[in-house]
Amino acid sequence: MVQLTINGTARDVDVDPETPLLWVIREQLGLTGTKYGCGVAQCGSCTIHVDGVATRSCAMPVSAVGPGQQIVTIEGLSPNGTHPVQKAWLALDVPQCGYCQSGMIMAAAALVQQNKNPTDADIATEITNICRCGTYNRVRAAIKLAAKPTETQAG
Repeated sequence: MVQLTINGTARDVDVDPETPLLWVIREQLGLTGTKYGCGVAQCGSCTIHVDGVATRSCAMPVSAVGPGQQIVTIEGLSPNGTHPVQKAWLALDVPQCGYCQSGMIMAAAALVQQNKNPTDADIATEITNICRCGTYNRVRAAIKLAAKPTETQAG
């Protein structure tokens, strides 16, 4: 039995300690906003936060999460959709197909939490998620918008 704190709630899960965290999140806990893309931590569709750090959950065994560590999925980022990154994504109509977007949003949210004025180089270095639709220009613009929330965005 493993205890995880996900989106502020302690949850007990009975899984093999080597089970990837992604599968625990999706299959055991029913939080399907975090997506499976590649299974080798390259594409970023499975990005979540572990103690505020963007983390690829598909290649992380559940045993790597220590007691008391806080896991946040896309469902817990802002349940009412008022996070500045979510608002910027909507304002700039970032997604096309949308499959990668929950992971992209989680990576962007971690970046703007750490860097209130990211440059194009900062974004290129930190946001390594893959978008098959090629929305990178809109992603970059949305990250810059979210990093400097306006009155309307701040909600």
